[in-house]
Amino acid sequence: MDKSRTSSAPAQALLPTPRRQDEFDTRSHSSQDETYEQSPPVRSRRSSSISFQSGRTETSPRDLEAAQDHRTEKLAQVAKKGEEEEETDPNLVTWDSPDSQENPRNWSKRHRWAVTSRVRRQVERSVEQSMMLSTFVLAFAFGPMVLAPLTEMFGCRIVLQTSNVMFIAFNLGCGASQSSAQLMVLRFFAGLGGSAPLAVGGGTIADLFEPEERGSAMGLYSLAPLLGPAIGPIVGGWIVQELNEWRWIFWISSMYGGLTALIGVLLLPETYPPEILKRKACKLRKETGNQELCTAYEKRDASAWYENLCHNMVRPFVLLETQPIIQVLAIYMAILYGCMYILLTVFAETFGKMYKERPGIASLNYISLAIGFTLGGQIGGRVVDYSYGTLTARRPDKKGQPEFKLPLLMATSVIFPAGLLIYSWTTEYKTHWIGPNIGAGLFATGTMATFLVCQSYLVDVLPLYAASVLAAAVFVRSLGGFAFPFFAPSMYRALVSAVIGIPSPYVLYKFGRYLRAKSRYAAGDRNAARMNDTGMIQR
Repeated sequence: MDKSRTSSAPAQALLPTPRRQDEFDTRSHSSQDETYEQSPPVRSRRSSSISFQSGRTETSPRDLEAAQDHRTEKLAQVAKKGEEEEETDPNLVTWDSPDSQENPRNWSKRHRWAVTSRVRRQVERSVEQSMMLSTFVLAFAFGPMVLAPLTEMFGCRIVLQTSNVMFIAFNLGCGASQSSAQLMVLRFFAGLGGSAPLAVGGGTIADLFEPEERGSAMGLYSLAPLLGPAIGPIVGGWIVQELNEWRWIFWISSMYGGLTALIGVLLLPETYPPEILKRKACKLRKETGNQELCTAYEKRDASAWYENLCHNMVRPFVLLETQPIIQVLAIYMAILYGCMYILLTVFAETFGKMYKERPGIASLNYISLAIGFTLGGQIGGRVVDYSYGTLTARRPDKKGQPEFKLPLLMATSVIFPAGLLIYSWTTEYKTHWIGPNIGAGLFATGTMATFLVCQSYLVDVLPLYAASVLAAAVFVRSLGGFAFPFFAPSMYRALVSAVIGIPSPYVLYKFGRYLRAKSRYAAGDRNAARMNDTGMIQR
């Protein structure tokens, strides 16, 4: 069971409650803009040049400098125009004198620096909120790179159960943390444990299903990592609102994690064929006394374990460095994953601040994401299986190709940018609350279907290395999810990033077979069999 849902609890709830900034000037932007338009000589007092609207992320220093220069120039123009009109318009409202204390420029230096400090604290807190979400996602980048090779040595079951214990322990620590720094560190290690399903799931599906059946199975597997960020905030929002204690978010999720771990211990079998055969050989050696019995995946010399460990730990990085197919899809998923986490970062704030909804009610808007992820996974999985079966049946030799699963990707590459555009536009103009939910739901549908196709395609291209190849893709994807909330200046630039990835499915569909032919890892069964003879434990 995936633990990623804890990463999506409202970021505001994960920080110790700050002191109220009641003295901070919060007069509305709209009334100030009207002042500019109707009474040019009166200088509007804005609390900051930074926009804290929900649809935008933090402004970069360059943008701040440009905005300040523009504002200074605008104020100078207004003042000059006011001086000219003051002589001819006796009804014009302006400063009482050049030294008027109503003018922010004439405030005392201490007061001006105090206001600046308050703005700085608001920016720092916004960055901390992003860090609370992003540190968990960052752990998802590194966890599978270690855990996936371990599954290829020890099997899926032991790795998954050990990681469950790690997640529960550090997640409980998050609930007891006393500072933001402690919380970030503990969430990172909880994320390492929670990333195990990402490392195990792809290989398990490759072990259990044939290529023509993997679409539906991958749809169910891919649903959990994305459905968690949609359901988690709903639970977290009501916990914060009703219990008024953010620590319960971690304690309740740890209870749920403990329950799923117990179910896994009792009901989850081993699915990795080399591990199953290794256990069978061990049992036969004990029963027969013949110590020469072994599987094709074992070596009898003492250096085998260390050699296999080195090969398996390095393999995800080697695949990521040498395989163009993995590089293209990993970057494509990283862009999409980054866009998704930009949306998740501002989603609660959008409905909490812009639409003035309480935490519990605001969290219900995540239902639109949950519906989108579910539709994308369940419908997408069936479409992938259908397109694969149909295109395979048209071939004279009736042999399927991994590229037969890509037609759906061509459609979803347009769907999720469209959803992101609808969300951005409706929040920018503060339309009815259903507008952002429609855009978010459409974006979630396209995102889920895209991840499903990409992961299913990678498993088919490199079935012997399913765990390692998905670990490599998750590494790049999670880095995108970690970095985008910090460096994407606005939702519209995230939209540009999403649009850039539209040609990728068409390139893969046309040239994917050529790229696979150039790869020694995806060359075919003959090459795979030769590698098995070396004793390397692999899928």
